[in-house]
Amino acid sequence: MTMNPRLRRLALTAHVTSSVGWLGAVAVFLALAIAGLTSESAQTVRGAYLAMEVTGWFVLVPLSFASLLTGLVQSLGSAWGLFRHYWVLFKLLINVVATVLLLVHMQVIGHVADAAADASLSGGDLFGMRVQLLADAAAALLILVVAVTLSVYKPKGLTRYGWRRQRESRAGQQPAAVRNDRAAGLGAR
Repeated sequence: MTMNPRLRRLALTAHVTSSVGWLGAVAVFLALAIAGLTSESAQTVRGAYLAMEVTGWFVLVPLSFASLLTGLVQSLGSAWGLFRHYWVLFKLLINVVATVLLLVHMQVIGHVADAAADASLSGGDLFGMRVQLLADAAAALLILVVAVTLSVYKPKGLTRYGWRRQRESRAGQQPAAVRNDRAAGLGAR
């Protein structure tokens, strides 16, 4: 099932917008994590972690789900398909794993943000969790850049399903006489 060109462009625009938005939001999140970990100002530290929680719930989480949903629509409605090419499957896996890890990660963000809201967070408090926030944001940024790279370069490699679909498609395009000869075992070898 393929979408008409106008709908396909709309779906592609929605997917690219949500995916690039997610990437940009992770970059902002990384900047806030760096500021929260390195700043000498207690007010900046608290503000960074409060902003991270808001950014997480109102930007990162919705964009991750939007990217997943629009990616599924895009793959199912285009010639690329969802299960035909390895790069599409890798992008799906990246998106699902990143979204699940983001939801788990939001618990850590919430804990640090709660401490910041109570004004009890100082330079050395929750240091391990704050380093984890920084490392996770850097890893997420790297993983999302890998997904973008897969989208741009589209490395070759069909799955078994993709090979089968390609053979079926080619068989359907052959003249009827050739298909009948091959089916009867009369085709040239």
